[in-house]
Amino acid sequence: MFGRLFGGGGGERPPADPYALPPSERRRSGMYVLRALGDRRVLLAVEAAESGNWPALKEALAPFDLGRDHRVLGELVSVDGLQDWIGRPVAEDKEHRATALLISGARHIAWGWEARTSARAVDVTRDQWRIFHERLELAEEQLLEAAELEPEWITPWRQLLTSGRGISLGTAVNEARFEAALRRDTLCPETHLEWLSQLQPRWGGEPGEALAFAREALARTPQGHPLGSVIAMAHIEEWVESDDADCLATPEIRAELRNAADHSILHPAYRRRPGWQHDFNIFGMALWLAGEQHTIQRVFRTLDGAYTRWPWVFFGEPEKQFARAHRRAA
Repeated sequence: MFGRLFGGGGGERPPADPYALPPSERRRSGMYVLRALGDRRVLLAVEAAESGNWPALKEALAPFDLGRDHRVLGELVSVDGLQDWIGRPVAEDKEHRATALLISGARHIAWGWEARTSARAVDVTRDQWRIFHERLELAEEQLLEAAELEPEWITPWRQLLTSGRGISLGTAVNEARFEAALRRDTLCPETHLEWLSQLQPRWGGEPGEALAFAREALARTPQGHPLGSVIAMAHIEEWVESDDADCLATPEIRAELRNAADHSILHPAYRRRPGWQHDFNIFGMALWLAGEQHTIQRVFRTLDGAYTRWPWVFFGEPEKQFARAHRRAA
């Protein structure tokens, strides 16, 4: 029974994770902000990046495959000031040049969006646009070189989808990059979630196109695979695009979300890799918006208060919304 409730394999709870990072601080509500994907090894990598210690960062990354582990890369590129020193390894470390290029390129995308901000395009200043384009153009150069040096890596292509969207390279270029990523991993969740964003009307997609894409992806996804979260994110994006705050509160959507969760994150075959809480947060928010009252309890009990900023950032006060959902579902 508990294996089914908490997503463990073979009808049992998943074994204790020896690398699990305990919460640094729980709020009164019981929630806490997930650090470093909840993994001690990732924390070592983040701390090395924060201190500008390239040898220590390389050592900390040894357990991971940065050419495929999008979430570990994502933790690194969120480090403020990384761009100030990562250029030295790019220039000097020939053996690990591809890794340095990947990290630098991905950081320059994040840094570029920091300059642009999340404001509407009409509210972005000319100087902000200039800085944004300069940083993304450098990111493009570095990521394309990383992809050339390591042809099997998927992470450069996933990042190039974001930069291509940001500097408006056009549908043909972005579709080619999406196909390049899929050739390296046909079921990559992060690539599908990024493409889901590209298909939104605010980025030139047609209404309903993203949801149809998500349903097609789920249909070819094996049980227990994290790609199932694409359905939950597609519905969240529908809510973002809609003027109706209750647009997801239908029996049909609730049933689709329940089935997708049972097929993916709540299935016994689901494997908890570092950052698995991100998958559960996506489902948690979608189920919350849909007014679902049963599966959401299983999701939030498993999370045990672990909050990830994405996708709750779509709310004005994301942490408060998570805490409210957590309190009512638990």
